[in-house]
Amino acid sequence: MDRAQKEKVVEELGQIFESSGVVVVAHYEGMTVAQMQDLRAEMRAVGGSVRVAKNKLAQIALEGKPGSGMADLLKGMTVFAYSEDPVAAAKVSDAYAKKNEKFVILGGAMGDTVLDPAGVKTVAAMPSREELIAQIVSCLGAPASAIAGAIGAPGANIAGILTTLEEREAA
Repeated sequence: MDRAQKEKVVEELGQIFESSGVVVVAHYEGMTVAQMQDLRAEMRAVGGSVRVAKNKLAQIALEGKPGSGMADLLKGMTVFAYSEDPVAAAKVSDAYAKKNEKFVILGGAMGDTVLDPAGVKTVAAMPSREELIAQIVSCLGAPASAIAGAIGAPGANIAGILTTLEEREAA
């Protein structure tokens, strides 16, 4: 890899560290190509990505960026899982680590906050952006449906009373 290629990798990694909602760092020693492709596919499904880079280049890219404290995690065979959604990459990484013991979460960063493995698990337990939006919409919709039911109830009650009176007259 020549100097220009290294500079390009450092620039790309810098963009990842700046624009990602969460970055998870993990060891992947012993994983097969098929397992890595499976991880990449799972991450793509939630809008995230997986990137392998030389630790020295990643440390250079981290200088002056949010989460620069995670440079201490970059030892051995490391991989970055990241996403714009502040929860997605952590969720997929945590789930993948449970089913593949060769994928070991070392920590990560969420903005300026450096996370240890327990911190990544905590972030993974949080609801995703889509889940939060669904919860908010259901909270907003519940009062509206209650109001509609309350407005429609008197009419339904009158109709029920009239039906009962008609049935009595017919009998």
